[in-house]
Amino acid sequence: MRIQGKLAGKAKWAIVAVVFCLLLLSWLFKWFSHEEHKATWLWDTSIIMKQTPEIIAFSKEQGVDTIFLQVQDEVPDAAYRKFIAAATNAEIEVHALNGHADWAYREKRAEGLAFIERVRAYNSSSAKNERFEGIQLDVEPYQLKRWENEQSSVIAEWQNNMEVWTEAGKAAGLYMSAAIPFWLDARQSAGGKETFSRWVISRFDAVAIMAYRDSGQQMYDLSKEELAEADDLGKKVWIGAELADTHEGDHLTFFRKPISNMDEEMQKVFELGASHSSFAGVAVHHYEAWYAKQNGIPLVRKTGEMKEGSQHQKQ
Repeated sequence: MRIQGKLAGKAKWAIVAVVFCLLLLSWLFKWFSHEEHKATWLWDTSIIMKQTPEIIAFSKEQGVDTIFLQVQDEVPDAAYRKFIAAATNAEIEVHALNGHADWAYREKRAEGLAFIERVRAYNSSSAKNERFEGIQLDVEPYQLKRWENEQSSVIAEWQNNMEVWTEAGKAAGLYMSAAIPFWLDARQSAGGKETFSRWVISRFDAVAIMAYRDSGQQMYDLSKEELAEADDLGKKVWIGAELADTHEGDHLTFFRKPISNMDEEMQKVFELGASHSSFAGVAVHHYEAWYAKQNGIPLVRKTGEMKEGSQHQKQ
């Protein structure tokens, strides 16, 4: 009986050990198989007409699998088709990017709809490998004076516009995302039933948080509320990193730091973000600054050449 008891005890511990090993292997597999997705914004779209091979090669080298490409009327559809086909061949998605600060206003709703229709029409006349996968809207009304005195009414108009835009985009079969500041969780949605960030996340498929800091820990800390909200809603969140010269403070950007520093801090974001099902990856703002930094080229900015973010640290 004693021998049988010892054998039973050993068998019990053997089963526990096997279960533990299986759980450990599962965890290790999940850890090591975790893909680190990167995205980047490309504002000066004219460069795709002559630099498509370089853009795709650089993006692939940096691990980028999503490009937010601003749509400009000056660039012919043929150039978009060539660029997107090359990106598709390299397993990189291209999302149409656009937006203006005043698009949040009721009277500008039609401009947002016209942009979505422009992308829909382009896709319908293009081959499958030449189509935009989605749309990203970058609307930042807090750059305008009206925000200071009429914030509640601006939020209400902005929400109504976003409802219309997301419905139109999804009807066109487009993946809809929005670039938003990290502090939207400190604002209430129109009606005050939830945070404004939660409301926005619930309407879009994904958001890109402009959590611009020179620390991976801080970037994550500024985004964790939105990540938690997106976890709950089953949506995706990109955490943004700034590499351009913002003129808003060196702590907001990696502009004056070695590229290796940004890589190290991005790695921290990946490690911290991995605990969230909503974490989509890191989005670097922007391609031109990234390419110049990586290749030791001084970034020469021309007036009006590219969109510059504003008030990313505003609370």
